[in-house]
Amino acid sequence: MNPRRIALLLAAGLVSPLLLGACGSSDGSGSGGAAPAAPAASAPTVSTPAAPAAGAGGSTGSSAVTTGVAATAVNGVGTVVTDDRGMTLYRFDEDRPDPSRWTCSGACTKTWLPVIVGDAVRTSGVGRNLLGTVHRDGEKQLTLAGWPLYRYSGDTAAGQANGQGRDARWHAVAPSGAKAAGTG
Repeated sequence: MNPRRIALLLAAGLVSPLLLGACGSSDGSGSGGAAPAAPAASAPTVSTPAAPAAGAGGSTGSSAVTTGVAATAVNGVGTVVTDDRGMTLYRFDEDRPDPSRWTCSGACTKTWLPVIVGDAVRTSGVGRNLLGTVHRDGEKQLTLAGWPLYRYSGDTAAGQANGQGRDARWHAVAPSGAKAAGTG
């Protein structure tokens, strides 16, 4: 075996335990658990129609990927778009639909949660030709008629529309992409 190759193998053998030790817990407990992997970034997609299907799915968690949207009657606001868990979706007047772009960022996204989707979104009562996505931090945010969509953190159960009219700039979104008719 070549002396240079031996030196490289020896160096790799000495460095490996140090690198493996760096993967351990940083809380001082010495548990040795590996750090979670970062999610893979998806390619930028702007206003690409989502794939069609029928019905609504069953995703959970506020940061979960939304798998379906539906037109749903909500007391006080009329027929609005809801996600696969029945949560009302909103649009922000500061965003612009043509071309789709989002302006809610930083602290704003703690209250107004961007609706993140995968490659396919099931629809019921919402025209799939109106659905698209806009690139947001390596993920795809759902758009309707070009408007980026959000959930309101103050909605804690399906069928609520507590974000309707907030700051006179946030509105539940109708299946057409327009502001919902009701004043909620």
